[in-house]
Amino acid sequence: MKKRKSYLFILGLFVLICLLPVGGAYLSRGGMPGGYGFFPARLMEDPPGFSGSYFVAFSLFALMITLFLLFPRLFGFKGRAAGRGESGMNRASFPPWFYPSLAVTVVFWILMWGRFKVLYPVEHYSFVPLAWGFILVLDGIVYRRSGGRSLFAVKRNQFKLMIIVSALSWFLFEYLNFFVLENWYYPNYDVFTNFGNILWFTLGYTTILPVIFEWYTLLRTFPRLGDRYAGGPRLEAKGWIKIPVLILGLSLFVLMNFFPYPLFWAVWVALIPVFGAGLSLVGRRTVLSGIGEGDWSQTVLIALATLLNGFVWELWNFGSEWFHGFYPTTPGFWMYSVPYVDVIHIFSEMPLLGYYGYLFFGVNCWILWNLSAFLLNFDDTID
Repeated sequence: MKKRKSYLFILGLFVLICLLPVGGAYLSRGGMPGGYGFFPARLMEDPPGFSGSYFVAFSLFALMITLFLLFPRLFGFKGRAAGRGESGMNRASFPPWFYPSLAVTVVFWILMWGRFKVLYPVEHYSFVPLAWGFILVLDGIVYRRSGGRSLFAVKRNQFKLMIIVSALSWFLFEYLNFFVLENWYYPNYDVFTNFGNILWFTLGYTTILPVIFEWYTLLRTFPRLGDRYAGGPRLEAKGWIKIPVLILGLSLFVLMNFFPYPLFWAVWVALIPVFGAGLSLVGRRTVLSGIGEGDWSQTVLIALATLLNGFVWELWNFGSEWFHGFYPTTPGFWMYSVPYVDVIHIFSEMPLLGYYGYLFFGVNCWILWNLSAFLLNFDDTID
């Protein structure tokens, strides 16, 4: 496609993703779902309870993913030849921002979990400095392990763009969440005013892409880990095959209204085929492009990076829940309303199988980063 047509095509896909859920809502229920427009999201109805058949099906799928991650050679991966050092680079000293960021992280972690009455309500404002302190701690570790190279050190302009794209991207997920009847919601929505919620949550959303990419670059300092997922099968959707893949992704945004509970997972999956196929059709590389060349390392490592960070997020959230009801905790404290598989919780809120959603969420984030770079014309290179 020519450049202008390509741009309009991808922009049109984004518009469709915003409009199709609305069309599906009116077709399925004659109007917008209950709770639509409340920000942050509130639980409007309880989801269906445990289902043995769904649990078994999701567990089998999770088992296959686990086997793939642990034993990629069983799936035809040959890896790369060994020979590089653990990090492949010389070490450097920690950068100037590492120790101050570590102090900020520790202080605000204590404030979030401490329930110090004398400091109440300072804990309401603890998440953003905690999250940003943690991001720069990770960056400092990457800097040290990679010989003075890190996102904050050498890709400062991209780092700034990540902040903007991150905030806007998560608003898209919050929007789509309404149409699956709130996979997640925020019980402390009344801590701040409406304006306060918009402002504070926006600041919180700025941290999502930076922290995921920091984890990714940290994993990249262990080359043998990435090498495990190289030399694999080449799965490339060629030519016309990309069209039905794209249509399937778009259809999920309509169908999630008709089957909000059976298709609750569509929020975490549907963007991948739409923008993966769409950007490929206009000749743009994405996080999925390496799979067509047999190198799955970028895709797998961003998935693992997001899973690792997911455990940190859920841990922080778990601490925010302690003494819940004693007085309002952080306004960003979230809970889940996951149907069918809401059992075996780790850190109280997230069910075990829910963590597998983080793997797909990371790929979603990178796809949206690729999309933003195409529409806004900036370099999206991370490695």
